[in-house]
Amino acid sequence: MNVRTQDGSAGHVGHAAAGYGRSAFRRPDTRIARFIAEALGDARTVLNVGAGAGSYESAAREVTAVEPSRSMRDRRPARLVRAVDAVAEDLPFADGEFDGAMTLFSVHQWSDVTRGLREMRRVTRGPVVVLTCAPSLVRDFWLYEYAPEVLDTEARRFPRVEDIAAALGGTGTVHTVPIPLDCTDGFNEAYYGRPEMLLDPGARQACSAWSFVDDGVRERFDQSLRRDLASGAWDARHGHLRTQRTYEGSLVLVRATP
Repeated sequence: MNVRTQDGSAGHVGHAAAGYGRSAFRRPDTRIARFIAEALGDARTVLNVGAGAGSYESAAREVTAVEPSRSMRDRRPARLVRAVDAVAEDLPFADGEFDGAMTLFSVHQWSDVTRGLREMRRVTRGPVVVLTCAPSLVRDFWLYEYAPEVLDTEARRFPRVEDIAAALGGTGTVHTVPIPLDCTDGFNEAYYGRPEMLLDPGARQACSAWSFVDDGVRERFDQSLRRDLASGAWDARHGHLRTQRTYEGSLVLVRATP
C-alpha cells in the first residue's frame, strides 16, 4: 500500500499556494473541450485523473474525478462531482470499470507516469485520452528567446509522447491540438499572439513552470520583452502571430484504445 506523505499529486509545485490565482487566467477553452470530447467518443462513464478543480469535465458525460490535492478538491465548484482522494499510481477501481478515461495537463506532476498510465489502462475498457505537451516541441515557442529557463523546465517535466503511448499500449494516435488566438486557458502558448499578456504577473503565475525560476529570470524576461515590444523588435520577428487564427505548438492529445 502506498503511504502518502504530502498534499499534492507530485510535490513539484505547491498548488495550495499557487492555485488560487489561476482561475482568472486558466478558464477552459470550449474549442479545446470539443477536441477532448471527440477523443472520448461515445464513452458514457469517464474517469478524470488529476482532475484538479474540474476544468474540461464538461467534455465527458458522466465523470468520476480523482484528485490527491486537498486544496484542489476544495476548489471544485459545487455543481461538479466530489473528487476521490487518490493518486494515479494506485487507483481504487476495478478492472475495466470505466468506458473511458482522461488526464489533462496532469501527467507531468505524477511521481511515476508509467505506473499511473498503466493504472488508467487497467480500469478503462475504452479510450484513454491524455492532454499534454510534447517536450521535443516546447522550446520552439518564441518565449524561449526571452525566458529559456522556463521552457527548459517545461521540457524536463513533461514525459515523452512516445513513452506515454508505450505505457498505455493498444492502438494509439497523437494529434496536435490547435490553440486559438483568443484561447481562454492561459498556459504559455495560449498567448502566442498576445505577448503583452505574459507581462502580467498573474498570467505567469497561472503557468506552473514560472514557479520554478527565480525573480532574476522573471525580471530579465519582463525588461527584455517590454523593450522589444516598445521598439517593434518582437513584432518584426513574430508580429504575424497577432492575426494567426490558431497556433500548432507543443500541445498534443494522445489517445489509446485497447
